[in-house]
This record gives sequence, C-alpha cells and structure tokens, in this order.
Amino acid sequence: MAIVVAGTVAYDSIKTPFGEMENALGGSALYFTVSASFFSPVKLVAVIGEDFDLSKIGFLKEKGVDFSGIEIKKGKTFRWKGYYDYNLNEAHTLETQLNVLTMFSPSLPEAYTEESFLFLANIDPELQIRIINQMKNLKFSAADTMNYWIESKPEKVKEAFSLVNAVTINEAEVREITGEYNLVKAARKIFDLGPDYVIIKRGEYGVLVFDKNGKTFFVPAYPLEEVFDPTGAGDTFAGGLMGYLAMKGDTKKLRKAVVYGSVMASFNVEEFSFNKLRKISKEEIEKRFQEFLSFCQVEE
Repeated sequence: MAIVVAGTVAYDSIKTPFGEMENALGGSALYFTVSASFFSPVKLVAVIGEDFDLSKIGFLKEKGVDFSGIEIKKGKTFRWKGYYDYNLNEAHTLETQLNVLTMFSPSLPEAYTEESFLFLANIDPELQIRIINQMKNLKFSAADTMNYWIESKPEKVKEAFSLVNAVTINEAEVREITGEYNLVKAARKIFDLGPDYVIIKRGEYGVLVFDKNGKTFFVPAYPLEEVFDPTGAGDTFAGGLMGYLAMKGDTKKLRKAVVYGSVMASFNVEEFSFNKLRKISKEEIEKRFQEFLSFCQVEE
C-alpha cells in the first residue's frame, strides 16, 4: 500500500560539533519519504519555490515516489538554518525563511485521496487538518508537530491530533502542549484528544510508545560510535514506522514498525542530510533490525 505524506521540502544549513553543511536537502516530508520508500510507495505533498532543483531528488522517482502532489510556486523554497552543540537532542534555530510555504494551500490529486495511510509531517496544523479532511479511505494516520505551532496555534494542533490514529512527538513538545512533565501523564492527556497511540521520541534515549489501553512499549536508540547530524531523525523514524505498516497493510504490527523506524533514524544521523540513507541497502536495514532485537532479549 502507498503512503501519502504532507510536509516541507527545504534547504537546510546545519552546523554540529562534527562539521557543517550549507544548502543541504531537507524538510520533514523529504526525510520521511527517503526512509519510507525502502518499504512502500510514497505520494508526496509539499510546496517548493522556483529555486528548487528537482533533479536533486530524482533518485526518489526511481524508487517509485509520486511527485504529482508537489506544487511549484513563484518565490523561494523554505529554508532553515541552525546548529547543535554537544547536546544533540536539541536543535538551535538561527534562521527560518518560510518563503513559498506561506502560500501553500494543498488540494490533493484525486488518486492521493483514495490511499489508506497518511502521515502529516511538521507543517501548519491548519494545513494538516485541510489535508486529512480530503482523505476518503484512511486506515491509519499519524501526525507530528513542533514547538513553533504549539506556541502559535495550540488549539489547531490539538484539533489535528484529534483526527489521527497516532501522534509522534518529542518529549519537550509533549510536555509543552500538555503542561505535564511526567511522560505517562502527558500521554494520557493526548489520549483525551482522541488518538489511539502516543509515540514519544527521546533522541539518544530511544522511543516510548503508549496505547490507549494502557500498554507501554520502549525501544532504545541504536548505540552509534559517531553521530554527525540529528536533523530529520524524527521524520526518518516516522518514515520507517509508517513504511513498514503500509508494506504489511496491518496496523497491529506497530511494535515491529517502531523498531524499523528506530533502525532508519540510526542510519540517518550518521551523515549530514540523508546522504547515508541514499547508500544503505535493504540487507543492511534487516541486519540492524536484528541487532535491535538482540538488545532487548533476556535469558529464559
């Protein structure tokens, strides 16, 4: 099954303690798409400016990604500039240029509206609501957000969350939107909005998954020797998760999907942009998946 993803396509300028890169390909929708495309076909919804070179993401077309949901507007593509210090769990924004994103009012191609899996990556929650309301046959949907939208449009973020099956969010954001420091209590408040699952991303400390029936699942982060750039790790995680669910067509495989999401995120952070993801094979993904499983095994 194919996945529809809506989010940003961007140029990023990033500096970490281990290097820097100017005008790197980025954006929530692109990171998600690169990751998910290892598992399932992806239909991309985003806006770009006239300055964006589509040939740079031509490799995604070769992997079966559908670009017909990309709009090209007069102006410049969304740009983000930031840095990380040795606390790689926290990005520091230096500059955000919304550019053509301010003109984005997506109307999905008819074929997109019939798909069963949808991921609403980090964009304006009003756009997330507009997109999900165009879908006709959803089986599983998930949404992400960021502190900017939580602070500027908190009620719209909550409305978007009320329309999806799962929320993927980092621990700082879930604390901010719920006012609860304790993550168990915070997840419970998100459930009050309507989702069945709350998936809390904790960077180098792994992922916590809560379901509305009171069950909890935890996946550690993969222990890497070198982490160069955590940008897009959360979107890459979501791509692996949703990609696996869509491939199986079975939303009951969520725990296994979370592990695959963690696998993809671990590859992403090893190089800038999605340079590492472009080089890995399905065999490498499966090998690291088995390593993840071994981390959690105990003697009988």
